[in-house]
Amino acid sequence: MNIRLSPPARARRPQPPTRRRLLGWGAAGAGALAGAAWWRTAADHGPGPRGRLTMSTGVPSGVYVRYGQLLQAQLARELPGMEVVLLPSEGSLQNIQRLVSGEADITIATADSLVTYQLGGGPESGRLRALARLYDDYMQLVVPAGSPVESAAGLAGLRVGVGQDGSGVQLVARQMLSAAGLDMEEDLRPVREGIHTMPRLLENNRLDAFFWSGGLPTSAVEKLSLRMDIRLVPLGELLSGLHVLGQEGAHYRAAVVPADVYPDIRTGGAVDTIAVANLLVAMESLDGQLTEHVTRAVISGRDRIAEEVHAAQRVDLRTAVYTRPLELHEGAVRYYRSVKS
Repeated sequence: MNIRLSPPARARRPQPPTRRRLLGWGAAGAGALAGAAWWRTAADHGPGPRGRLTMSTGVPSGVYVRYGQLLQAQLARELPGMEVVLLPSEGSLQNIQRLVSGEADITIATADSLVTYQLGGGPESGRLRALARLYDDYMQLVVPAGSPVESAAGLAGLRVGVGQDGSGVQLVARQMLSAAGLDMEEDLRPVREGIHTMPRLLENNRLDAFFWSGGLPTSAVEKLSLRMDIRLVPLGELLSGLHVLGQEGAHYRAAVVPADVYPDIRTGGAVDTIAVANLLVAMESLDGQLTEHVTRAVISGRDRIAEEVHAAQRVDLRTAVYTRPLELHEGAVRYYRSVKS
């Protein structure tokens, strides 16, 4: 558990507001000043934070986008003074870069993407903090029902959708192919597209298969199964090869896609696969009281969000604090302490 038991820092004295945005500065010093100015503004206009919060999400038809929309609605209920702006993105790696640059204030990213950024010496990687562990992404390798592909190794020489550059799905697809003995660039014909285009490409016989990493069910896969006969290729056998990668593979775990998740896919039963956790992430410099409010909205809005993002049913106080490889943000710690005391 990543909760730090040291007392929270004393509140800073309010400073005069600046003309810059009150939230989302990537640099730590700027973030401290922004936080002070934010709460001066809030005090002037009534209880609760007021202003603009930007969240980087994901590709259209992906779960990140829908989760962001539902969290936006929850924050509108709990923090009516907040304007929450959603930015579509290519996925986890771009989300992390936007957070560090100050283009976004909060985002979702997979644990393996965060480890890759840290190990690569990414700027400000030591100042990334988590608000909560959300839900797991499940690796899905989709092929036409009549495809001869029975494992990842069978993709050699084929046209395979691997996700967009900057996406978490491309990161894990590359690693899974390596575990299967294949080089993504040399041994197959990689197509760098996202979930908003890969299903149509498969349907139009312009792809032989595609990888996707997302919550269950992924609406784009579900809709594709209504238009054509598809199946999921088992991937669980790759786990031991992923763990050989060391820290880069340590956050993958064995998982199962239940048979009833995609009722129109004739799998003949559950499909073994691999999963990785998604974290809600902010910079350390984001104001602690604001992140406390956002963390509360994640937990209190779970049931509403889970009506459409079924994977969010797993978000609860017992699991939300397990945010490796990141420490919890001080505001998140404050929230979890308050509900466990």
